[in-house]
Amino acid sequence: MAVTELPDDRSDLLRRAREVLDANWRGSFSVPALRQYPYQWSWDSAFIAIGYAHFDQHRAEEELRALFAAQWADGRVPHIVFHEADPAAPYFPGPAFWQIERSPHAPSTHYTTGIVQPPVHATAVLHIHDHAADPQRALAYVAEMFPKLCAWHDFLYRERDPLDEGLVYIVHPWESGQDNSPLWDPVLARMALRPEQIPPYQRADTRAVDPSERPLNADYDCYIYLVDFFRQRAYDEGRIYREGCPFLVQDVLFNTLLCRAEQDMAELAELIGADPAPFRARAARTAAAIDAKLWDEDRGYYADYDLGAGAAIPVPALAGFSPMFAGVPDAERAGRMVGYLGSDAFWLGPDPEGGFPASSYDRFAPGYSPRRYWRGPVWIHMNWLMMHGLSAYGYAEQAGRLRSAIIDLPRVGDFREYFNPETGTGHGAEVFSWTAALLIDVLSGDQVT
Repeated sequence: MAVTELPDDRSDLLRRAREVLDANWRGSFSVPALRQYPYQWSWDSAFIAIGYAHFDQHRAEEELRALFAAQWADGRVPHIVFHEADPAAPYFPGPAFWQIERSPHAPSTHYTTGIVQPPVHATAVLHIHDHAADPQRALAYVAEMFPKLCAWHDFLYRERDPLDEGLVYIVHPWESGQDNSPLWDPVLARMALRPEQIPPYQRADTRAVDPSERPLNADYDCYIYLVDFFRQRAYDEGRIYREGCPFLVQDVLFNTLLCRAEQDMAELAELIGADPAPFRARAARTAAAIDAKLWDEDRGYYADYDLGAGAAIPVPALAGFSPMFAGVPDAERAGRMVGYLGSDAFWLGPDPEGGFPASSYDRFAPGYSPRRYWRGPVWIHMNWLMMHGLSAYGYAEQAGRLRSAIIDLPRVGDFREYFNPETGTGHGAEVFSWTAALLIDVLSGDQVT
C-alpha cells in the first residue's frame, strides 16, 4: 500500500520507522535491536510482522517462518533463536549456557533457548492475511503456518496446565515478556537463593544500556538459577513441575494473549476449511478461567496467581488490564477497570500532568520507577494491546490517548525500547524494532492512497 499523504510530520515518522526495520532486518528475520538483542526474539517477531504486513508481505511472512523453523519437536516456540550464533559468543546467556541439546525435543538445526514467550503468533498470522497485497499467497501462508500454530498452542495446554483449569503457567519471568516487573518480587523473594546455588555468570545486558535501566543483580541471580534448574532437568516440563520449580505463575497477560490467539486460530481455521469449533471452545474456557480465578474484586483488575504460594499476586501492573484485548470481562468489570486504568495512576487520565500513557506500573505504588525497565516505563506494544482492548469496549477517548502516545513517543524519545512516562525520554535499546513496527501499524490508519 503506497502512502501518498500523511498529516503534519507523520510521513517522515513513517519513513524513519521503516528505516529502523531495514536496519534490523537480517535477511529472513529481524533482531529487536542490533547492539542489545542481536538474535530473534519470539513475541518481538510477531509484533514486527504486524508492522511489515502493511508494506512488505514477504518480510512479514518470512519473519514468523524463520522463528517457527526453530520450533521444538514438542511444539514449543523458543523465546530466542540464536541464528548463526557462535556458541562461544559474548551474548549471555547464549547457547553454551542454555544447553538445549540435553532435551530430546530440541531442534538439531538451530541454537535456541529452552523457554517460551507470550503466544502472539496466531494473531500476527491473521493480521498478515488480513492486510496482504496478495490474498492468494497469504491464504497459502495461513495453511503453511496453521499446523505449526496448533502444535505451539497444544504444547502450552498440554504441558503448562496440569490442573486442567484452562490456564497455563509460566516458569520464568522472561516467559512473561515483563522481565523485572514488580509482579515477580514476591515469588523471587521467596526463592531466597544461597550463593552456591547460583551458577557463575557475567551479565552482558548492561554493556549497551545504562545499568540503572536494567534489572537488579539480585533479580538476575534468580533468572540464571531458573535456567540452570531447567537444563538440569533436560527441559522436561513434567519434571520441572513435579520437582519443585520455584516459579510457577498463571500470568494474566500470557493467558490473555493465548485466549486471543485461540480466537484468532478459529478465524484461521475457517479460512482454510478446518473446524473452528475446538479453538473457540478452548478460547472460551480460558476466558472463563481468567475471569473466574484471576479477577481481583477488591482492586478492580486481573491479578496473576502464584501456584507455589497458592495465592494471587495483587500488584497493580498494566498487564492486569490486558484481558480486554481478548474480550474477557463483561461491561461492568470493564467499566471498573477503566475507572482505575483511566486515572493518573497510569498517566491515562484526561489531564495527566503532561505525562505519556500508559506506565507499565501504577506510579503511586511502591517501587515505581519511570526508567527501570518494567517498573514504570511506557512500552509501545502494551499501549497497542490496551488501545485495541479499550476500543473494543467502546472507550474511544482512552484508546485515542494511547494511540496518540504510540505516535508521539517515537517523535519525542526516538525509536527506543521503552519510554519515561513523565518526560517521554527514550530508554533501553536504541533503534528498536517493535516500536517502529507498531507505529507503522497505527499510522496505516492515516494513510491516503
